[in-house]
Amino acid sequence: MSLYPIVRPLLFRATDAENAHRLTIRALAARPHRMPPKSDPMLRMSLAGLEFSNPVGLAAGFDKNAEVPDAMLGLGFGFAEVGTVTPLPQAGNPRPRIFRLPEDRAVINRLGFNNEGQAAARERLAKRKRRGVVGVNIGANKDAADRVADYVAGTKAMADVADYLTVNISSPNTPGLRALQDRGALADLLVRVVEARGAFGPPIFLKVAPDLQPDDIDDIAAVAIGTRIDALIVSNTTIARPVLRSKHAGETGGLSGAPLKDMALQRLRDFRRATGGSIPLIAVGGIASAEDAYARFRAGACLVQLYTALVYEGPGLAKRIVDGLPALLKRDGFADLASAVGTEG
Repeated sequence: MSLYPIVRPLLFRATDAENAHRLTIRALAARPHRMPPKSDPMLRMSLAGLEFSNPVGLAAGFDKNAEVPDAMLGLGFGFAEVGTVTPLPQAGNPRPRIFRLPEDRAVINRLGFNNEGQAAARERLAKRKRRGVVGVNIGANKDAADRVADYVAGTKAMADVADYLTVNISSPNTPGLRALQDRGALADLLVRVVEARGAFGPPIFLKVAPDLQPDDIDDIAAVAIGTRIDALIVSNTTIARPVLRSKHAGETGGLSGAPLKDMALQRLRDFRRATGGSIPLIAVGGIASAEDAYARFRAGACLVQLYTALVYEGPGLAKRIVDGLPALLKRDGFADLASAVGTEG
């Protein structure tokens, strides 16, 4: 039985969301590293030449500075994505900039890629033993004169310490960043990133926003396929505002958590249609249970990631999802997870 539901209200009252997160990182960094728990073999997945012991990953944003990737793997995640890291350190937007919406089981953030810079993250990752899949999410500095050059620099800086690199052009909290999702700009960006990665570098993933029109989805899919990147991560936080109950509903920034669930699932379906299954998809947004994750696999995802649900469900969530998936697969007659991908409907 998890004690987190008892502790959570006390934690929420004791400190704001950003301080609570910092305390969590410190606690994880201080604990001895544990070997990741074993997962059911039927959950193993292969993607872009990488082997995942289970398909449940930690999304970028939790471990911005690559301080605790191995601690998160020890909690049952099949992979962890650190960052977003930018070439130069930056403070991000003014505080307060993270808001819990407990009535909606959601979070709004406008952090603005606050991080210690790529050099600090690189140093930490270079010291770790390479066990388990750890990806690096790269971004551009807010005041960069040439943002594409920042992504190229990030690719070169982090390639040899990352199992994969995620090009993050989908944050709503860096003004103008999402303009890089436009077809011409995106093609230029990905061509230059793939070139900087080189022939023997890590796989390249692209993280997209949920706030897209049908033509945008088709354009992004075409560019992703044409530049031969390795996967799409669908999707980041949303600037849309469904009906919310919390007093913080009007805060600006990216909304994540339960209210994003339906939109993120639909966007996954849209990209599955647009790509025809020709590029792997990784699902993010509103995933809080084994059933939520299973729905994403059936809709076409090969892997899933989560973050906001940890705020409300606690640190044991990844293991609970992993433990719950085999029963769902067996119920529907699938021999393994790979057999279930894209079988919705």
